[in-house]
Amino acid sequence: MSTSAFPRTVLVTGVTGRTGSLVFQKLQAQPEYFTVRGLGRSPEKQQQVLGEQSTCFVGDIRKPETLVEPLRGCDVLVILTSAIPVVVGQPEPGQRPPLGFLTGEMPEDVDYHGQVNQIEAAKVAGVEHIILVGSMGGTNPDHMLNKIGDGNILLWKRKAEQYLIDSGIDYTIIRAGGLLDQPGGKRELLVGKDDQLLIDPPEGIPTSIPRADIAELVVRAIIEPQARNKAFDVISKPEADTTATVTRDFAGLFSQTMPGL
Repeated sequence: MSTSAFPRTVLVTGVTGRTGSLVFQKLQAQPEYFTVRGLGRSPEKQQQVLGEQSTCFVGDIRKPETLVEPLRGCDVLVILTSAIPVVVGQPEPGQRPPLGFLTGEMPEDVDYHGQVNQIEAAKVAGVEHIILVGSMGGTNPDHMLNKIGDGNILLWKRKAEQYLIDSGIDYTIIRAGGLLDQPGGKRELLVGKDDQLLIDPPEGIPTSIPRADIAELVVRAIIEPQARNKAFDVISKPEADTTATVTRDFAGLFSQTMPGL
């Protein structure tokens, strides 16, 4: 890897989320390669999750004017924002509480318009590369996540992915399987396209992956040129799988992926 283009200035949005904070910390731990900034809506949550950080900004992706200063001089934008469902009523006996979205925080507002705002602001700022972390399942309108609050969250995410591809900025789109709060760097990662890993997982393995492995993929996508202009689904083999080979060759992994949605 050539170091001539480093350190790179990277903005991570959704920085107080569980995956966003991992990405921020991984980038911050490599100052020879990255100058990292974060963006979140709540200064209190930034303090709680990340501690005192002089390079974190307060902003709202639904308000484009709040994105200008955080993106100024950035080389890379990492989008880790997402609409978050909340409990919206009392559960029926024996049932889980009903979930929905607050007014102004529907997937259309956050996962589509909010991401479009970020892409457009990045374009104006001269950002060279956008890494968008999304979710598998976007090819299936009947996926259970689309039913939450009638939000169609995966459909709006996929529409934003296409907007990024059409933007003309170099992109990497990482569509994760179910996210696990488990250590990374201990599994073999598998990449695919069009939800095939979800529809027909190899040997019926769980379609999941540790958040820490997604965070590592983001970091490697900044470094490895093979990740540019690629979109892919990703899951992991179980950690206990004795036939698995822990993924360490990320250039090789990215070379298995393809351009386009």
